[in-house]
Amino acid sequence: MAKILPAEGAFENGVFYYPVRVYYEDTDAGGIVYYANYLKFAERARSEFLRALGINQQKILAEQKVGFVVRSCHIEYLKSAVLDDALTVSCEVVEKGSASAVIKQQICREDEVLASIEVKLIFLSLETHRPVRICAEISEKLI
Repeated sequence: MAKILPAEGAFENGVFYYPVRVYYEDTDAGGIVYYANYLKFAERARSEFLRALGINQQKILAEQKVGFVVRSCHIEYLKSAVLDDALTVSCEVVEKGSASAVIKQQICREDEVLASIEVKLIFLSLETHRPVRICAEISEKLI
């Protein structure tokens, strides 16, 4: 059997880009991508962004009992994606605090921006459910 690898993104000028294909399950009765699925595309890209930075979320959760969670999200829908579209989701850290980071994301079809998203993540203790300082090892990797 051929070795199949999961999709990977790439960095260009400090911005991470991740490929996404629109499948039938992503669309609504009107044949366009259902609005909530743009958030799923963005979440996948952020996870791969952190992985590409060398941040192992599963290890951090298990060993340190901390992790990133979404504090707020603002999305602006500009144009619709449809079945079989090849999209690119970008991730760029635009602000970094001691216990938080703001990531700007765009979902594009070629050079067309379909959705623009700004996500504020906080670093949360799973034991206390309170924000904690992002450890130096992770903070240094956030571009």
